[in-house]
Amino acid sequence: MDKLNCFSLTTNDHVAHLVLNKPDSFNTMHPTFWLELDTVLHHLNDAGEARALVISSTGKHFSAGMSLDTFSSAISMDADSPEGRAAIYDSLTDMQSTFTLLESMRIPVIAAIHGGCVGGAVDMVTACCIRYASQDAFFCIQEINIGMVADVGTLQRLPKLLPMGLVKELAYTGRRLTAAYAHQHGLVTQIFETQEALLKGALACAHEIAQKPPVAVWGTKQALNYARDHSVEDSLRQMGWLQGAIWSNAHIREAIEAAKEKRPTEFPPLAPLKGFKTLG
Repeated sequence: MDKLNCFSLTTNDHVAHLVLNKPDSFNTMHPTFWLELDTVLHHLNDAGEARALVISSTGKHFSAGMSLDTFSSAISMDADSPEGRAAIYDSLTDMQSTFTLLESMRIPVIAAIHGGCVGGAVDMVTACCIRYASQDAFFCIQEINIGMVADVGTLQRLPKLLPMGLVKELAYTGRRLTAAYAHQHGLVTQIFETQEALLKGALACAHEIAQKPPVAVWGTKQALNYARDHSVEDSLRQMGWLQGAIWSNAHIREAIEAAKEKRPTEFPPLAPLKGFKTLG
């Protein structure tokens, strides 16, 4: 994979760590950000080497969200014709699909959030599986403060994570949600005193996940995402099909034996994905 401009990426013991590394601009999301994030997520998903992904950031804030010059430069938002307005839909669909990758990729994603998580950054972290935060973190649906509707996932995913009344309050007013309040309502699962402790905790969770059978973690993520959007009856039916597809006596034996012998587990990785785009 080519060298990244907006991020750094490392993989250690099957845990990938993606770091937003443009602190001087508060890690805003400009066109290069979107291109690189999409490329990295596809790479990690297809390769099968990483078993969990941690996303963290640098500088004062996790991310200030969308760069204000994005829609006046590389992405043109033409509202003066029906054709231009139709193109707005297609542009947003493309951006939405990048964050949806965080939700649909084969491995769990943990967001380690410090400082401001603003606008598009809220869209991003709501698509992650787990959110950890430092005590100085805050969340803000900034779009309403600049005269627009949040449109890359916040209004669709946040109601699954917070009470609807609270979501409406945040979305209508653009107020900040503190880390403590976010933890109280379940948006974040742990709060850490410092950014250093936050990253240590997120990586520890990722390494713990990486010790489990990757295909069982994959199946668990599939089941949870499906259950979120379907009835209990439909989800139980899906669970039967899913379990029948991935059941492994060998994995169960390895997990039990490793626990008895107090040693690390050894499980096969997810198979690399080889679609038509990789041929030739």
